[in-house]
Amino acid sequence: MKPKIRAIHTIVEETHADGVRSLERPVRKAACAVVFTNPYAGVYQEDLTLLYEFSKELGTMLTRKAVAALGISPDQVESYGKAAIAGLAGEREHCAALMHPALGTPIRDNVGGGKALLPSAKKMGGPGTAIDLPLGHKNAAYVRSHFDAMEVRIADAPKDDELVLIVGVTDSGRPFPRIGGLTVAEVKGEDGLR
Repeated sequence: MKPKIRAIHTIVEETHADGVRSLERPVRKAACAVVFTNPYAGVYQEDLTLLYEFSKELGTMLTRKAVAALGISPDQVESYGKAAIAGLAGEREHCAALMHPALGTPIRDNVGGGKALLPSAKKMGGPGTAIDLPLGHKNAAYVRSHFDAMEVRIADAPKDDELVLIVGVTDSGRPFPRIGGLTVAEVKGEDGLR
């Protein structure tokens, strides 16, 4: 039986200044998180296919909502990432089942492609647990200006028998990047690295 969704949260972070400098155009990040029942809370289940399959549906919805929150077209997304939190009656493997076998395809399908691996994070915790959603350039992992994160926290989730799945996108890299490395203009987007 498909897990029951309890809540969906969309968070937009807009940075207008960093340090002592103001930006001409804000750096914007959006994360969309869904809270739902964990069908395997408190029990060991060898076959986690249900979570793989549910993640496809969730990935499409979450990515579309995150992109829409930024008010950009899918091809204007520059970075992406994913994260999951399991309530204390769950397992980290439940997070892995949501994020790794099937979630990448619906995310890439809704951000105008994406050659680079999707950075991910997983943890266990109770209501209000914060997670740093890792972010990286969607086509080239070596673009250092886009190595970033966004803290996500849902005040009342996850309950012990819940999971939280999060997808994040950005419209740019960090403010005032200056540590070198591959630039966005140099991205070839062929191998996911450069």
